Amino acid sequence: MSKNKQKKFQDMASFARVFQCGFRELQNGSEVTKMAGCWNEQVFENDYPITIELGCGHGDYTIGLARTDSTRNFIGVDIKGARMWAGARQSEEENLTNVAFLRTQIEMLPHFFAPNEVDEIWITFPDPQMKKATKRLTSTFFMQRYQNVTRVGGRIHLKTDSPFLYTYTQAMLQENGYVVLADTDDLYAASDSPLLEKAKLLQTHYEKQWLDRGMTIKYLCWELQPKTDFREPDIEIEKDTYRSYGRDYQTQNKKS
Repeated sequence: MSKNKQKKFQDMASFARVFQCGFRELQNGSEVTKMAGCWNEQVFENDYPITIELGCGHGDYTIGLARTDSTRNFIGVDIKGARMWAGARQSEEENLTNVAFLRTQIEMLPHFFAPNEVDEIWITFPDPQMKKATKRLTSTFFMQRYQNVTRVGGRIHLKTDSPFLYTYTQAMLQENGYVVLADTDDLYAASDSPLLEKAKLLQTHYEKQWLDRGMTIKYLCWELQPKTDFREPDIEIEKDTYRSYGRDYQTQNKKS
């Protein structure tokens, strides 16, 4: 491990509103699990609704949301601590008391939040995981976990550049009868509405890259309702060919 990465992990351990628990720590009885049901009381010291951003990366979107709404609490969730360090440090420097970060695997959310504790979820530019459905953050595998911690009627927002993930999520929502509140394959060309305006308000690092390359941003918002019978959509979806060369650039010379 590089000295720079070591320093970041040391910083993360010292930040007041950063909580860390991987699978191994969970097995050993991590104290972080005691946060379930206590985020408002013990961390934020208020009764504001909680929004979580999943796969928050560097935390810029989590920080941006917190800056725009002081009447909500925001928690960025990711397993990559070295990336999360940037947002955690920024929130410390700005003394953003309505921001926290949780470093853990997203599938472990029910260990750290009580039922109905989460009010809203943002999923911003996740890996579409085209090979395995259960790894997609909008799959029924994850929907089951989200409903264990989110209030009935809580909203889930997805922003993505991926036609594959957008199409898959549309099909998943239809197959399972979720109420869709907003759906557009070109966010910045969509007609105005409060939900669309909220989704346009902030742009992630990746989002700015995709927009600079002329790509459209897809956005979906739906209500979370309790379900017991989940069904994965049985459809063929065209793969995102540009991703086969990595996230850093779009393929210009595709092979026929």
